[in-house]
Amino acid sequence: MDAFSTIAPGTVKAIGVLAVFENWELVVLVAVLLFALIIFAVFARYFRLWIQSVTTGAGIGIFDLIRMTLRKVNPSVITRSKIMAVQAGLGDDEGITVKALEAHYMAGGNVPLVIRSMIAARKAKIINLSFKKATAIDLAGRNILEAVQTSVYPRVIDCPARGSKRPSLDAIAKNGIQLKVQARVTVRANLDQLIGGATEETIVARVGEGIVSAIGSSETHAHVLENPDTISKAVLSRRLDSQTAFEIVSIDIADIDVGDNIGARLQADQAEADTRVARAKAEQRRAMAVALEQENISTIEESRAKLVEAEAEVPKAIADAFRSGRLGILDYYKLKNVQADTEMRETIANTGKTSRK
Repeated sequence: MDAFSTIAPGTVKAIGVLAVFENWELVVLVAVLLFALIIFAVFARYFRLWIQSVTTGAGIGIFDLIRMTLRKVNPSVITRSKIMAVQAGLGDDEGITVKALEAHYMAGGNVPLVIRSMIAARKAKIINLSFKKATAIDLAGRNILEAVQTSVYPRVIDCPARGSKRPSLDAIAKNGIQLKVQARVTVRANLDQLIGGATEETIVARVGEGIVSAIGSSETHAHVLENPDTISKAVLSRRLDSQTAFEIVSIDIADIDVGDNIGARLQADQAEADTRVARAKAEQRRAMAVALEQENISTIEESRAKLVEAEAEVPKAIADAFRSGRLGILDYYKLKNVQADTEMRETIANTGKTSRK
């Protein structure tokens, strides 16, 4: 018999139970180890951010960090942005909550840029910028931090802009003298109209139009050269920054040059044009006179032809008179004598006129 056949059935059953118990202990041990590894991995990933949040009073817990990861939000960006806001004195009263930061991040906004812009506005103490307005400007595609910096430190815009085809604004005074002007416009950002407001190109175009209009309304160019500030005052009074993203602080005339005498040139061109028109009209009248002369000549020739035709009818009429007996030979000769006498008298009269001359 085998050695196992000598073991009692109860003993075999006890050995099986012991083996199953040892397997369960192994499974539990493995599960505990896996849970410990997961906890360690979580702490290894979020421990630094959590410590920073706790030490700075940002109020972001470890479970908040895990929830951000599950919602595909970068915990590092949110935590550091919240820490910046707290350190600068911006808290939940300003609307800068963790949920608000997450919502702006998920909407595609630049959370650190918004926080830095609000910090800059707070430090400047002259700009009232709320978190909602900052996020709205950021989502509209504008650089909110640059806008805040422009509000604090105004920017200078050249008019005309650098790199444009024309280096100066050309305007003409009432006396016809051309002036070439270069201006500099100092602007600051208007945060209330930054969304939907016009850009720098509109400011440059409006200022250029205002300068040209102001110079055009001046009586002489000398008046503009003596008082360049009149141009600035006239342009500023027209509120050219309405419906734009900027507020015009000042308009300074950097340079004024005297150009050509456009009025004299226009008058000379007009005189030349008038001369050409007069020549054309004179040529037209001459052509009409020549045509009329030719018409008269043709009329005279036509009259002569009719006269010749009429004279050709006279012999026929005389012959008919002879045949009908209405005209005799003596009457005919008397008529010829009268004609000869008339021709002689005309010849004598023409000869007398010629001798007097």
